[in-house]
Amino acid sequence: KSSRLQCDWKLLVGVVLQFLFQVFNAKTAELLSHHQVEINQSFPKEGWVEEDPKEIMQSVYECMERTCEKLSQLNIDISNIKAVGVANQRETTLVWDKETGEPLYNAIVWLDLRTQSTVERLITKTPGQNKNHLKTGLPISTYFSAVKLRWLLDNVDEVRQAVLSERAMFGTVDSWIIWCLTGGRNGGIHCTDVSNASRTMLFNIHTMDWDPELCRYFDVPMEILPKVRSSSEIYGWMVSSCLGDQSAALVGQMCFTEGQAKNTYGTGCFLLRHTGTKPVMSDHGLLTTVAYKMGKDEPTCYALEGSVAIAGAVVRWLKDNMGIVQSSSEIETLAAAAGSSYGCYFVPAFSGLYAPYWEPSARGIICGLTQFTNRNHLAFAALEAVCFQTREILDAMNQDSGVHLTQLQVDGGMTSNRLLMQLQADILCMSVVRPTMSETTALGAAMAAGAAEGVKVWNLSPGHLPHITSEKYEPQINSDESEFRFARWKKAVQRAMNWETTEPSTENALSIIGGRNNYAFKYLIYKTN
Repeated sequence: KSSRLQCDWKLLVGVVLQFLFQVFNAKTAELLSHHQVEINQSFPKEGWVEEDPKEIMQSVYECMERTCEKLSQLNIDISNIKAVGVANQRETTLVWDKETGEPLYNAIVWLDLRTQSTVERLITKTPGQNKNHLKTGLPISTYFSAVKLRWLLDNVDEVRQAVLSERAMFGTVDSWIIWCLTGGRNGGIHCTDVSNASRTMLFNIHTMDWDPELCRYFDVPMEILPKVRSSSEIYGWMVSSCLGDQSAALVGQMCFTEGQAKNTYGTGCFLLRHTGTKPVMSDHGLLTTVAYKMGKDEPTCYALEGSVAIAGAVVRWLKDNMGIVQSSSEIETLAAAAGSSYGCYFVPAFSGLYAPYWEPSARGIICGLTQFTNRNHLAFAALEAVCFQTREILDAMNQDSGVHLTQLQVDGGMTSNRLLMQLQADILCMSVVRPTMSETTALGAAMAAGAAEGVKVWNLSPGHLPHITSEKYEPQINSDESEFRFARWKKAVQRAMNWETTEPSTENALSIIGGRNNYAFKYLIYKTN
């Protein structure tokens, strides 16, 4: 083994995946070592989700240190790490002081809903409800970075003052990590890549640059924005790739050809389909996004994307909020014991519904309950909900592209749940293919880092791509049963719609302030349906 270490493990690539560091062999794509440190999320108010930027970096440094210690224990020289890639959750937004290096507020996470009133105001004043869609490929939504940044500028004095004194830097998490890793306040590189920039609503996906009109629309000063780079080039010492996590997974699944698609099952669920070197606009509620640009002089590749806000997060909710499961892995055991939801349907619209509905007023609902229903059925319904949401996105994608997928490539933490994968094959009525190596997101970032000009330790030409073994799940129910269950799910979704609103309505009951005979009484009217 010692001689093999010395011969084979000379070209290594590391990957920072937010709170995880992994090291791959660039010749074999083998994962050699890794370390993970979970970070906390805080929920200051209902619908708010935040992370501490300093805790993010502490986890990055700890993961890198521990991983290198593990490599040393394997007698692997850490100087063999030739490059480092970065992959990150997209849209999560933060602003920091470039002179002190201090964050000016917590990072506002992609799931956060605090900007809902801002979004409703923008939609109301926008002709056709979305004049920016053709430039950005995105609907106006709480999901994306521009409205989160607008909230910071409007509500955080420290951010406003830093902007006025030209000390502010804005970025998604990749920008923060790269800036810190390349020197921070001592010359750190303030940049992002095209895949992350395309999720801000400030980036023109046709010109491939920040758009002055969009910045004026959101009243965002362009001076605080990072420089946009390709997804695979040397940014600073050691760091030579940057990809949003879903783009990294697309690369890790070897989706380099138009028409290929993958679905990642994590906190949310993200189905991306490669559409080639020209953006394809959706008529069915999908996003048009930049997939990647694998080098300064390489063409930009685009994708259609369907985003589901709540996938793995529903398991966490069942565990942490409801106490229905004691661990995330227990949900498979409970669901298998049930064997069916027995007519129970769960729509986990905790943050509204994303694709294909883009309905922020939707809220979570469980329906079809009877006295027979128990926690096993709820566990089964929760897993089915992930599969039904994927089916909705895949249907929209097939309509937009005009070409139906014949199988779905999958990855992400939830794919270790074999029952979930079988349910997905049943509900889609197609094959589901899961790689036996689950680290496809990190692998994609490693491939991009190793392939960068000036590094070139990873060959991305078709004949040199690593072979990743996989297992395939085939449908085990007939299409009639699948369609029946899906129709019931769609009925449940309609029940979840229009639950919340910030707008007063004259359609429902009223409260009277003052006496019944007082003509000056006021009506307080709230929409509750």
